[in-house]
Amino acid sequence: EYLVSNNPTLLRSGDILLSPGLGDEVLLKIQCDYDAKTGSLEVLSATTPILHEGKPITEKTEILDGATVTITDGQYLRCHFGDRIIEEERNIISRVELREVTHSYDDRETALDGITLTAHRGEMICVIGPSGCGKSTLLRCMNRMNDLIDIVRLEGYMLLHGEDINTKSVNVAELRRKVGMVFQKPNPFPKTIYENVAYGLRLQGVNKKRVLDERVEWALKGAALWDEVKDRLQDNALGLSGGQQQRLVIARSIAIQPEVILLDEPASALDPISTLKIEELIIQLKEQYTVVIVTHNMQQAARVSDYTAFLYLGELIEFGA
Repeated sequence: EYLVSNNPTLLRSGDILLSPGLGDEVLLKIQCDYDAKTGSLEVLSATTPILHEGKPITEKTEILDGATVTITDGQYLRCHFGDRIIEEERNIISRVELREVTHSYDDRETALDGITLTAHRGEMICVIGPSGCGKSTLLRCMNRMNDLIDIVRLEGYMLLHGEDINTKSVNVAELRRKVGMVFQKPNPFPKTIYENVAYGLRLQGVNKKRVLDERVEWALKGAALWDEVKDRLQDNALGLSGGQQQRLVIARSIAIQPEVILLDEPASALDPISTLKIEELIIQLKEQYTVVIVTHNMQQAARVSDYTAFLYLGELIEFGA
């Protein structure tokens, strides 16, 4: 028997935590008969209908092996009783698409001029070009970091899963949860290594120690840093080397399970060995995320990219493999 919820305070050890922030609070109870490859589901608390195979659940309902339970639009629970697996699935961003994106400052200076390109999940796109050509501005547009600048004017369409993110109706905080960004200079918080990774999770309401421990370990392993810091998680993150700090920042980003990762010259200030580790990590990340990276290093672009976009004076000069 398992409880299923997006509120970790309602769960016991071994229960199933759904990704928070995707809908209202929900609490379900699933009973499993793995030998018979079947089970039952009961809705204990929910403000919107929970659907089983497309039909609202009004009472305790039998569910079969492979059944799909819809929690919210885009969030599902898949029950594989035969494999003893009950797991969450989400609609993930399969592509990031820019159409005729023009970015200017107070109608005087144009930083980007009619940029059109598409990045698909599982692909690595490197954006290259001379200093001041608009590379970092392009990344900042993708999660609306430039909203913080009053004189910015943005035209065109930026689409995630076909939805234009450059509209007032878009929840910017939720957008930035889906589209993480890592900057050129490592920026760990003046906190412990553990708390750096857990910070975003706590903002989402995840405070149960068991859940935090699991997610912190998962993120540090995903950033290829766990083996180096597992015995000193309570040390100050500012004591790490530059390469370790950058991997810690990547761990902090993936801990909240984004769907797109933007990397702004993540290895430019690192030594060759740390740069190699970051490049190996980036190649691993593209298997799970859509990754867009800005770099000045042509050799690095050749090593890690599937596609390369060359910008010059705010214009996309060339885009291809």
